[in-house]
Amino acid sequence: MSAVAMQSAVLSSRRKSCWLGTPEIYFRKTIDNSRLVKVEDPRRAREMKCFGLALCCLFLLVMGYALQHFRAIEYGYKIETLRSQRGDLVEMNRALRLEEASLRDPERIDLMARKLGLQSPEPGQVLRMDAVSDAARPVMASVTPVAVVSAR
Repeated sequence: MSAVAMQSAVLSSRRKSCWLGTPEIYFRKTIDNSRLVKVEDPRRAREMKCFGLALCCLFLLVMGYALQHFRAIEYGYKIETLRSQRGDLVEMNRALRLEEASLRDPERIDLMARKLGLQSPEPGQVLRMDAVSDAARPVMASVTPVAVVSAR
């Protein structure tokens, strides 16, 4: 029961709060603006038009500058990306040239040919086209008999 008594004492103390200051009283006023007429001020209208035009010009200048600035940044990123791609392509080109040089190595080709059972050509078997043809006259293609040698 003592809990109930304490709770009612707290509530009664809240109800008996001390009143400080003046009360705020709001009176409702009805305002009738139906008889008011707005007077046009041509000087004020001209000033507002000039101010609006100046703001538009300033806005266009700022946006033009911002557009150029952001495009310059974007182009910088594109240039850097293309430089890195170019570096990668140069490195890939160097690696491919190295691989081509190793694949064109005559010793390697000769070793692979011997593994396949090929032999060096005998004298008279190789006919060089640049030695036979004269640059002034055309060359006619011809079929020569091919000898097949079995490896048995």
